Amino acid sequence: MANSQGAPHVDMLRSPLGRARGLGSARAGAAHWWAQRLTAVALVPLTLWFIWTVIRLKGADQAGVVAWLASPVALVMMLALIVATFHHLQLGLQVVIEDYVKGHGTKLTAILAIKAACFLLALACIVSVLKLGGA
Repeated sequence: MANSQGAPHVDMLRSPLGRARGLGSARAGAAHWWAQRLTAVALVPLTLWFIWTVIRLKGADQAGVVAWLASPVALVMMLALIVATFHHLQLGLQVVIEDYVKGHGTKLTAILAIKAACFLLALACIVSVLKLGGA
């Protein structure tokens, strides 16, 4: 099974089940796995920062919160928390759907709905934070 240059054909390297399904390598989910772990690691300090900030801002009026959020560090940290939270949420829900939902069409529809919902919710949070922060 060689092509005209004498190199082995790619299908020759696959198992019979892999050729039949066309699934390829078992490493296909490695990027998803790493993204989920990296967002989880990023969420630990971001969540601790957020809890500490909420405790520190306890009793502050709206002007105080807006003034705090207007600082570049607070704004960037809040945006990072929002992006990491919703990306991690989407990745986790996608795994649950892939593992427990039967039927390709239902699975695809559910994954697309989760991705769209997470994107729209993250966008709403980002717009709100930017509006409060005065950007």
